[in-house]
Amino acid sequence: MTSKNYCRIMDMELTGWKAKLYDVISKIDRLPTGDKQKMYADVNALHIIMSELDEKIDQLRTSCPTEWKPEKEQIATKLKDLGSKYGQTANQLFDYGL
Repeated sequence: MTSKNYCRIMDMELTGWKAKLYDVISKIDRLPTGDKQKMYADVNALHIIMSELDEKIDQLRTSCPTEWKPEKEQIATKLKDLGSKYGQTANQLFDYGL
């Protein structure tokens, strides 16, 4: 796989995750204040991940280096963490009927 193809594929994948996160965060924003406070740590973690995704997406779009081995490992780790955080938060939203 060429570096350009890798960057394009990862851009699409990360953009998809960003959309999922945005959806979860917007659902949390509609919760009553007390319920939002219970989820503060999770929401804060999602906002941090969203910022990191923005940085990686920007990097993928503006400068696609020929060697991505360190970044590939970092992105794989982030995606694993993201999936875990997303699942935890989505389960909590399910408890609220959203």
